Amino acid sequence: MNLSRRNLLAAGSAAGALTVTGAAAAAPAAAARGNGHRLRTGFERLAEDGYAALHGQRVGIVTNPTGVTRDVRHIVDVMHADDRVHLVAVFGPEHGFRGTAQAGGSEGRYDDPATGLPVYDTYLKNGGPLADIFTASGVDTVVFDIQDVGARFYTYIWTLYDCMEAAQLAGKRVVVLDRPNPVTGRGALGPVLHKEFASFVGRQPIAQAHGMTVAELARLFNGEFLRAPVHLETVPMTGWRRSDFHDVSGLPWVPPSPNMPTPDTALVYSGTCLFEGTNMSEGRGTARPFELLGAEGIDARWAEAANALDLPGVEFREAYFAPTFSKFQGTTVGGVQVHVHDRDVYDPVHTGVALLVTAKRVWSDFAWRPDHSIDRLTGSARVRTMIDAGAGADEVAAAWESELAVFRGIRRHYLLYR
Repeated sequence: MNLSRRNLLAAGSAAGALTVTGAAAAAPAAAARGNGHRLRTGFERLAEDGYAALHGQRVGIVTNPTGVTRDVRHIVDVMHADDRVHLVAVFGPEHGFRGTAQAGGSEGRYDDPATGLPVYDTYLKNGGPLADIFTASGVDTVVFDIQDVGARFYTYIWTLYDCMEAAQLAGKRVVVLDRPNPVTGRGALGPVLHKEFASFVGRQPIAQAHGMTVAELARLFNGEFLRAPVHLETVPMTGWRRSDFHDVSGLPWVPPSPNMPTPDTALVYSGTCLFEGTNMSEGRGTARPFELLGAEGIDARWAEAANALDLPGVEFREAYFAPTFSKFQGTTVGGVQVHVHDRDVYDPVHTGVALLVTAKRVWSDFAWRPDHSIDRLTGSARVRTMIDAGAGADEVAAAWESELAVFRGIRRHYLLYR
């Protein structure tokens, strides 16, 4: 995996130092111990501090529809109307700044009708070309504020990585405004990416369910993976505990992407998204994407086989559905709906692998996608080849434990909330 932690003192140098604005560095840790303070996002703390961290800077922001205040105003609209911050550009990720594009799409370059600000497209851009966009935009500081869902293959965290790399090349500063991991930050789960399988659904060797916030990931990227550290500052939250799910945050849920409609989707996504790498539907085109899984010809035997495993915190219901788009569009298929009844013990990644194992055993037409995209999702060929060889979910999970233990050891050095 080539996971070797850089000297932490070097990571804290002027080029890559962590700056906590608006409060002492210990404040997030104290709040995380449960002192009763209401959660404050990174943006809320930045605004309460009068945007001091952005004073005198020409600012560009990487964001999407999730970049909202508690009263669901978009932060671009809020910052644009505030004389204390000089906002000059917006950078849109996959799905776009205003969120109008489906998976694998973006909105391109345009001027935002609401603010008149130029919107630049970052999707699938990195390195020199993205650095050139930052230079052309005239910004001094690139701000990042997007809601993540805690899975390695959710592309916004790699937009963050690419923007950090490009900002370093362009001599720009990066400020990351933190938001909660909606499925908690209790721990890392699942296989760790092998570098030869790197792609935009996993640039660097982190766990499939990383258990980190975006500010923590930014610190990890800066300390471990960037060729040269960028001038990074983070604005942590206060009042967030690592055991908190989204529903205790008091924050509105805005779908981070078209097929992430609810926090329930995020809860299962880091496991059931693996079905994107198969010939089965992952529920796109239904009201419950990633909770509904199936294919034409599957019957009750799959739910029976999955329930027989007695996986912690979850049960499976025989289900039938007809996707309105994506795989099996307009065709009624059979499968399962994933019902999590105890999220505190539920392991989404182990559950996802168990569902792959049982699907292959009960449905004779099961197949991996010919492009072996399952390997990019799991981070290596191991999950696919072990399942093909007849391994069970426990055996597959045991095979990634040593690498996961190494990642967990590295991860803990970059956590902001204890």
